[in-house]
Amino acid sequence: MTSEEVTCSPVRMSLLDKQALLRGSVREFPDFPSPGIIFRDITPVLRDPAAFSAAIDLFEAYLREKFPKIDLIAGLDSRGFLFGPSLAQRFGIGFVLIRKKGKLPGPTESVSYSLEYGKAEIEIQTDAVDPGQKVVIIDDLLATGGTMSAACQLLQRRQADILACLVLIELKSLKGAEKLKPHPVHTLLEYD
Repeated sequence: MTSEEVTCSPVRMSLLDKQALLRGSVREFPDFPSPGIIFRDITPVLRDPAAFSAAIDLFEAYLREKFPKIDLIAGLDSRGFLFGPSLAQRFGIGFVLIRKKGKLPGPTESVSYSLEYGKAEIEIQTDAVDPGQKVVIIDDLLATGGTMSAACQLLQRRQADILACLVLIELKSLKGAEKLKPHPVHTLLEYD
């Protein structure tokens, strides 16, 4: 199904049709950035309004079914920034940035975490989340879970109530969701 068929059709797409459209919009690039890696490219999703809308619709349907009250959506640097504001707008709530260290003005709190080859840090502004606020975290990809786990730690330090971690794509073989327990992970597309 092409996006043209979706936007011209008077029939509303089912969640399964939206997921199929989304899956069909993700491109694969074998051996990028190194041999043996299959890179899942989401740029066609961003370029196609129907595919992007399908992703937001799927996230929204999950959240509305599971959580009666959400205060904030927190997006991870940088592709969580692409999906998070649109999702927050659907709920009429705010969006919070979780950025790489040194990118936010004013007082911040940071967490360091391990990468495959070194360490990294993410941060949040200290006034971005109030204690007890119900927060959903969003990013485009869950691989080893390092960045998302650090975001959970950061929000827990701010005494937020983390409802769920949302990702467009999860690489199941890397077992990143295990690192996020007890927080639920909701994934739109899974790959090995």
